[in-house]
Amino acid sequence: MSEYLNYITLIGFIGQGLFFSRFAVQLFLSEKHKRVITPSVFWKLSLLASVIFFVYGYLREDFSIMLGQTFTYFIYIRNLQLQDEWKKLHKSFQLLLYAFPGFIIIYAFNNGIYDLDKLLNKENIAPWLLALGIVAQLVFIFRFIYQWITSEKKKTSHLPIGFWRISLAGSLLILTYAILRVDIVLMVAHGVGLFVYLRNIFIWKKQVDENPVE
Repeated sequence: MSEYLNYITLIGFIGQGLFFSRFAVQLFLSEKHKRVITPSVFWKLSLLASVIFFVYGYLREDFSIMLGQTFTYFIYIRNLQLQDEWKKLHKSFQLLLYAFPGFIIIYAFNNGIYDLDKLLNKENIAPWLLALGIVAQLVFIFRFIYQWITSEKKKTSHLPIGFWRISLAGSLLILTYAILRVDIVLMVAHGVGLFVYLRNIFIWKKQVDENPVE
């Protein structure tokens, strides 16, 4: 049993490692250019990490994690489309990525694995704690919905200041949930994430101060 849990934790760390790497690249480029940058690799790493972390949430039977990944998955794809990067992928690979979430759900249903009642009524998670996790994920999800809406308006993929502010609020909520649930993967990820969000807010404010017209 312990080996199985270690295996799940490893998957979680791989997924969070990819999530962190996207921000590491984004922050490096932003520091280099002295303004908030949105590179295409940010969305590519996001998509790959989402696939892995969805599997982690499923294996851990954590509904709030799976909910978060399901909502943001297609937003990552849309941002790649806005950057004209999506069309560079082979058609078969595009179809595979489109079908992945549906495949997991259908597979789980057909094998009697997926049980929504089981996920929502877990004995090892108190209802109030599960509610906190879901609310935290919804706030965290909204950052990408906000980013998607603003990108659609501008017809270009970008990470506005509101994205970083919502990220900060959502991360604090998830960190609280992770501490209460003793989820080391989430604790490490969001503990480090707080620095990235704060730093991007600082860079944005400095950018505005130096270029008030923008």
